[in-house]
Amino acid sequence: MRRTEWPTLALIGLTYAAIAVGTTTLAVWSLPTAVLLTGVAISLHGSLCHEVIHGHPFRNRRLNEVLVGPAVGLIVPYLRFRDTHLAHHRDENLTDPYDDPESNFWDPAVWHRMARWQKAVMRANNTLAGRMILGPAIGTLCFIRLDWRAARAGDRGVARGWLWHIPALVPVVLWLALVAEMPVWAYLLAAYLAHALQKIRTFLEHRAHERARGRTVIVEDRGPLAWLFLNNNLHVVHHAHPNRPWYELPALYARHRERFLRRNDGYRYRSYAQIFRSHFLRAKDQVPHPLWQPRAE
Repeated sequence: MRRTEWPTLALIGLTYAAIAVGTTTLAVWSLPTAVLLTGVAISLHGSLCHEVIHGHPFRNRRLNEVLVGPAVGLIVPYLRFRDTHLAHHRDENLTDPYDDPESNFWDPAVWHRMARWQKAVMRANNTLAGRMILGPAIGTLCFIRLDWRAARAGDRGVARGWLWHIPALVPVVLWLALVAEMPVWAYLLAAYLAHALQKIRTFLEHRAHERARGRTVIVEDRGPLAWLFLNNNLHVVHHAHPNRPWYELPALYARHRERFLRRNDGYRYRSYAQIFRSHFLRAKDQVPHPLWQPRAE
C-alpha cells in the first residue's frame, strides 16, 4: 500500500485556509490583495483537482474527491474535468481538434468557415496575453457549448457531471452569503484570475508534431508558477508517469533528464520567464492545426 501523501494533504488544507482568509479578514483589510490571494488559492485548488484525478492523496477515489469537492473555481464541474482530462491522456490523440478535449488547435476546414471577427479573436487568444485575458471566457463558452450538445444528444455522463456540480457549488454559495466579507463580484474576479493563471500552464503544453511522443513540453522552471502548477510544467514526465505525485516529479526528471528530452524531441523551455518574453504578445502556433489531415467520410 502507498504511504499517506502528507504533502498533498497539507497543501489541500493550506488552500482552503488561504481562501477562507482571503474572503474574510484580508478582504476587509485590502480587497485587491484579497482577490490576488484568493485567485492564487483557487488556481492551486485546480492543480489539486488534477492530482485527485490521478489517484492522490489516498487510494480511495471517493475520499480523494470529497477533499476537493467544493467547486471553489465555480466554472468547470469536477466530474467533467476528470472525464475530459483522462481522455486527454490518450497520447495518440494529443492536439487532435476533435479527440483531444484540451486541444487549442482547430480543424482547418472549420477555421476556413469562421467569420473574420472570430478569426481575429482566436488569433489574439493564441498569444499568452490573449490566452490569459480572453482564454478563460473562450474556453468556458466552448466547453459549455460542446457539453450542452452532448447532453442533448443523450450523453448521460455529461449530464451527470453538471448535475453533481450543483451540490458542489452549495458550500461556496453559503460561505459567500453567510461568512465571507468579500463581495460576490470580487470573488468572481478571483475565480477568473485563477483560470487565467492556469492558462499560463496550458498555453504551450502540447505542440503539433508528427509523433505523439514529441508533442509534450518540458518547462524547466522551479519558481512560484511551477509550485502553483504542482510541477506539471514537467509535463512530459507527468504524461509518462501519470500516477506519480507532484512532489516526486522534479527528482524523477533530474535523474532521467536526457531520456525525457529524447522522448519529446527536445521540446523544452528554460523557464516561464522565457515563455513570457517570447510569446506574451506573439503567437507560438497558428490556430488551424498545421498537420491536420481531413477525416474520411
